[in-house]
Amino acid sequence: MRTTIAFSLLLGSALLAPAALAQTTINETRPLDARGRVDISNLKGRIEVRGWERDEVKITGTLGKGVERLEVDGGGPHLSVEVRYPKNSGWGGNQTGPTDLVLMVPLRADLDIESVAADVHVTGVASGELSISSVSGSVAAAAAPQKADIETVSGSAHLTLNSADVDVQTVSGNIVLRGRLNGDISTETVSGRIEVAVTGEEIRDLSASTVSGTAHVSTALAPGGEISMESVSGDLLLRLPKDVSAQVSGESFSGSLKATGVDIEKRRGPGASFSTRYGSGSARVTVETFSGSAEVRVE
Repeated sequence: MRTTIAFSLLLGSALLAPAALAQTTINETRPLDARGRVDISNLKGRIEVRGWERDEVKITGTLGKGVERLEVDGGGPHLSVEVRYPKNSGWGGNQTGPTDLVLMVPLRADLDIESVAADVHVTGVASGELSISSVSGSVAAAAAPQKADIETVSGSAHLTLNSADVDVQTVSGNIVLRGRLNGDISTETVSGRIEVAVTGEEIRDLSASTVSGTAHVSTALAPGGEISMESVSGDLLLRLPKDVSAQVSGESFSGSLKATGVDIEKRRGPGASFSTRYGSGSARVTVETFSGSAEVRVE
């Protein structure tokens, strides 16, 4: 009899163990000022943030198995939401499962989001400041922050923004940036691809820098504005509208150069360069490479 009872208890414990480690449902609501700030941190899984017209933050989703807890602190002007992992799990490790966070936040709240391997999706916010940092997770945003600062190492960044101040940096991740961009725009990568398409606005200041990745930019240029594109071995392509007014120069050590309406003359020895003017030349454009090709296309 004792053996039977002991066996039954052991069997019950074994059956309950998976349930104890299963994902935990999240459902919390905290007050936040209309222009408050939310800090969000999750190592792996997913972080989804959406804007709404309420002065509160609603947090839903599921905690991964083995995760210690969801820590939510503050309210009013500042709220912190952090997924806590066991101390011995390193960066989440194989001992814990992915956590999915879904947050509804006030439309104009500032956002500071940190991830290691969690994918980040932000939609429908008009923050004063939007900051996203990730290592290998992808970043996607469709929003209208006044200022956006996006950083990844190997994760890609696909962004549709209506913003005046945007800074996007990756190491090997690709950058795709579109939208109504009319201020100071900076994109930088080592080996990733850069694609920038500005719609309905004239850019005032734009830089695209890459080491070995390609960079393609399509935009109109405001009077007195400036565009700078540079690479080591990556190829550059800049598309400008027919009515552009800019002084344009290009230079390459061993790569090819091309510009609409310009005959490129080779130097004696290595290197080539050109300088031309479109319209009255009120703005300034420079493209520079070491061994990559560069083209300025007016169309």
